[in-house]
Amino acid sequence: MSLPQPAPDRTALVTGASSGIGEELARELARRGHGVTLVARREDRLRELAAELRAHGVRAETLACDLADRDARAALPGRVDELGLEVDVLVNNAGFSTTGPVAKADVVAELRMIEVDVMAVADLCTRIVPGMVQRGRGAVLNVASTAAFQPLPGQAGYGACKAFVLSYTRSLGGELAGTGVTATALCPGPVETGFADAAGFTERETKGSLPSFMWESASSVAKVGIDALDAGHPVAIPGTANRVTAVLAQLAPKRLLVPLVARQHPALKRT
Repeated sequence: MSLPQPAPDRTALVTGASSGIGEELARELARRGHGVTLVARREDRLRELAAELRAHGVRAETLACDLADRDARAALPGRVDELGLEVDVLVNNAGFSTTGPVAKADVVAELRMIEVDVMAVADLCTRIVPGMVQRGRGAVLNVASTAAFQPLPGQAGYGACKAFVLSYTRSLGGELAGTGVTATALCPGPVETGFADAAGFTERETKGSLPSFMWESASSVAKVGIDALDAGHPVAIPGTANRVTAVLAQLAPKRLLVPLVARQHPALKRT
């Protein structure tokens, strides 16, 4: 098994833990006995989750942090050290998407997305993985998306961000072979969370753009992710339909796939 054994002075650091997949990943780790350090901007939501997890007998701390803020992000490992904890499990889950054509994009929003979805992943891995390697134990779960397997007109920046996360995590895993540390990329398809609302999709657009059999619950996605992390798998895609779609997206000629996606994407239909 690749997940380190829980211990009082060890923690699983989970970013984006205030809702959705991140919240369920924290619950899944806690169910397996791991103490968790919850990171997100919304401290009130973190405190509610921490109280719930403590009631089930695990240690839980909250560290409010805006992962788009480079100084705040850089301070995170030190804040964990001050708690007397070592990060044995790093879960880079925080992320969001912009939508619409690049020609009409808000520059600030686009760069903030890249900061959170890409820069924060590389930053925290680069700061935390060396300690794992030195100790000879650890596991990294980086949350990507099935969007990583294809270009995504209508969410061009998001698709590119997740392609980075997938490639980066695969490469990181290759580098870590034999160290006692593993890296897994979790690539969900559509998930029943508030993610689509935050991205600006209406409920009709969200449910109408993809067939119902492709949708997964956040809790099922979290279980698949932690199971894969525990087994040392490099990539996990929840749901048979999403696994098939990811393979087909990789094999399909892009000159045919890209126009098809562009015609179907809800954010481009609006324009």
